[in-house]
Amino acid sequence: MNLAYDDLGSGRPVLLVHGHPFDRSMWRPQAEYLADRGHRVITPDLRGYGESPTEDTRTGLDVFANDLIGLADHLELTSFVLGGLSMGGQIAMQLVQDHPGRVDTLLLADTFASLDTPQAKQARYDTADRITDEGMERYAEELLPKMISKRTRATRPDVEAHVRRMMRTAPSRGAAAALRGRAERPDYTGTLASIDVPTLVVVGSEDEFTPVADAELIHREIRTSTLVVIEGAGHLPNLERETEFDDAFSTFLTSSGATS
Repeated sequence: MNLAYDDLGSGRPVLLVHGHPFDRSMWRPQAEYLADRGHRVITPDLRGYGESPTEDTRTGLDVFANDLIGLADHLELTSFVLGGLSMGGQIAMQLVQDHPGRVDTLLLADTFASLDTPQAKQARYDTADRITDEGMERYAEELLPKMISKRTRATRPDVEAHVRRMMRTAPSRGAAAALRGRAERPDYTGTLASIDVPTLVVVGSEDEFTPVADAELIHREIRTSTLVVIEGAGHLPNLERETEFDDAFSTFLTSSGATS
């Protein structure tokens, strides 16, 4: 198994998938919170991120999904709760499509199902080439103001420092490979209606990358879904407003019939 991962607690398994350009420490507040409440929380570094290696120049979201199934098989998880944020949410949509029956409850946070515009697609290719050449530091500083809300930057220096560290230290090769693969991802909008497991859709009210309207579209298409908007948070509500996020997720796991 080539993925680095943390495995915390015991009970019903919850597999949480980080976004770009982050690592598994993105989910630390949720891992600790849920582990204290009778769940087993697995947080991997995706291929090419954190401590997980890659030689890829392009990593498709289907490859990430297959890696996660490989990890679940390695851990002997027949079925599990799956959560993903941003790119992690798109990987979750890919996994549910490619591996039916493995996911019994779904969390889609600050993500979107549709394709990029042609301009946004090209920007992913251009950014991949740029960070391959110059590394992650300037890219990270440009992303930071859009990743977290102005309120978070003013009141949570700890969150800002954590997000900056994850982005600046992300391996540029893996991040570039993911950007190229993500540019070529399929449109998930048409498959959302086939998702029939309890699904929590979460979004920060101030998210610039995936606005509330994107979450509302996902919520409309998945008939088994619940929508929660985290006020005052940007693209990373699980870090910016972890209490509200944790409460919403834990409540949903309980109300949707999840048992430890």
